[in-house]
Amino acid sequence: MDQLTSVGGLAPAFELPNQHGEPVSLESLRGTAAALVFYPFAFSQVCTGELDELQAQSEEFRGRNVRLLAISVDSKYTLRAYAEERGYDFDLLADFWPHGAVADTYGVLDHTRGYARRATFFLDPDGVVIERIDAALGDVRPFDSYLSALHSLSTARAVGP
Repeated sequence: MDQLTSVGGLAPAFELPNQHGEPVSLESLRGTAAALVFYPFAFSQVCTGELDELQAQSEEFRGRNVRLLAISVDSKYTLRAYAEERGYDFDLLADFWPHGAVADTYGVLDHTRGYARRATFFLDPDGVVIERIDAALGDVRPFDSYLSALHSLSTARAVGP
């Protein structure tokens, strides 16, 4: 599929299990802002550094009522071990089977290598993409970009219809 999910558009629907096997869907997020953080693999160096930073700064998300969801092509079992080892208190979603289908729908699946590229989508409570942050393989998405996107999301909700 590999469609481009762009700012201003409606986020594609999805349902994935978290690290505990509980389903999380776009529909279940309605009424709540969210940050969908696609990353290549659990336990890899750059991904772990990024998710550790998100965990350390998770109050920024909670304080703005933004649900933080990290998505990779790993299995829920791998993600459970990863979350437990690293102490992550946000959901890690398994885009395991069909392999990378949600990443593909969001236009961030690397078909050659079989993993999600580094991309974060900030969704307003109606599921509209407000901001998108991308980084190349091996590069970290700077937390300042997240703060800017959180500010944009807060501003968009304040202006609202």
